Amino acid sequence: MDSDDRLPNRLAWVTGLRLGFLALLLGSTAFVHLRGALNRYPQSQTIVLGSIGAAFALAAIYATLLRRKRHLRRVAEAQVVLDQLTWTAIVYVTGGATSGATSFYGLTCLVGAVLIGLRGAAIAAIAGIGAFATLCASFGFGWIAPPADQRGGNYILDWDGIVYPLGVNALGIVVVALLAGYLAERLRRTGGALLEANERAASAERLAMLGRIAAGLAHEIRNPLGSIRGSIELLREAPGLTEEDRRLCDIIQREAGRLNHLVTDMMDLARPRQPEPEAVDVAALARDVVELASRSERSGAGDVEVTYEGPLGSPVWATCDPSQMKQVLWNLVRNGVQASGAGSTVRVSVREEDSRVFMAVSDRGPGIAPSSKEKIFDAFFTTRSQGAGIGLAVVRRIIDDHARVGATIDVRNASENGASGDVDGGSGATFEVGLARAPSPARRTATSATDFASDLGVTPGENARSRETEN
Repeated sequence: MDSDDRLPNRLAWVTGLRLGFLALLLGSTAFVHLRGALNRYPQSQTIVLGSIGAAFALAAIYATLLRRKRHLRRVAEAQVVLDQLTWTAIVYVTGGATSGATSFYGLTCLVGAVLIGLRGAAIAAIAGIGAFATLCASFGFGWIAPPADQRGGNYILDWDGIVYPLGVNALGIVVVALLAGYLAERLRRTGGALLEANERAASAERLAMLGRIAAGLAHEIRNPLGSIRGSIELLREAPGLTEEDRRLCDIIQREAGRLNHLVTDMMDLARPRQPEPEAVDVAALARDVVELASRSERSGAGDVEVTYEGPLGSPVWATCDPSQMKQVLWNLVRNGVQASGAGSTVRVSVREEDSRVFMAVSDRGPGIAPSSKEKIFDAFFTTRSQGAGIGLAVVRRIIDDHARVGATIDVRNASENGASGDVDGGSGATFEVGLARAPSPARRTATSATDFASDLGVTPGENARSRETEN
């Protein structure tokens, strides 16, 4: 099967149009050459009708191969080459180097571009120029003579006269092929971008609907959750509780906190705001995230360690919305902590490269399966038994909103060679956010770790895994 899933449809259309064109050409030939003078051009008639008949037979073969849907790209390439040979036969009987039928060569270049893009146009141009040049050379060297039933005065047989029409027609074929190939490539890229835009619009519409539902549910869930957490705090201080009772209270409090963070993520997804980009010291931002994560129980007690690698004494300025980029990095760190096993390390790194700044979060988890790589940023997609698949969807939404200022995100497994920021070994994954470098501002307002935690709705010291990373 051809890798281009739209090629069969294009081949079917071109084959149908080819049959219609051949039928029109056959009718024109009969009208011009045969009407009232069936025996006037016997040799030319035989060549033209034989060429048209062969083209009809080839069209039937194309249709058969199209039904089998095998080697369709090679079928398309063979079509344009054989079409050029067909036009050469018609050029031979209609004037040789000066025949008006040479325009058919350009037509086939258009067909080749429609079928397989610039490559198809190039194949058609090479085949057309080669066939036409061979025909002209055959006349010039005297290898062939004009058809016996044609007037010799209609043909140029000397090299001095052949060179000019050969050059002009070859140049015309090249120009048509280049224009057709260029337009075909632009159309292919534009079509791909339009398809992606349509998919994103559909996804945004689904998220908007789910967001409205989530906002309503979040409001209804948060109130009883607050009551549950407050009641458990009071119950833990009650006299007469056993250690088992206190352990159960801790479980209830931890799970209530996890649900509260999940509700926060749902609200982030349901009520997006437009970013307000400014010059941000992303090195300081990354250190704040690492400090907050390290002070949480699961990250600071020897379970999962969160470390920072990057500039310490000098700022790294990038253009982004500071609070939203904090959320992106925090969600990625949570995702790394959730993916990593006990005793592992999640590494947050910052580096500069030319006019770009990159923040990467690398973990030692199982990595990302190829089948999941295109879906991990989809809302409510998760590969874990726990989690709702919201955290990375928030990341994608924020990065998409920052696209106008050059933000990108790349995901790769540690096993992929040449991945900067990957952890050692063959397991794990790296999420890398790319930002446009910003000029250093005149002054910057410092943000404490406590203020930073408040921005994220996180209490320092709480369990890093209790804010369930969904993806």
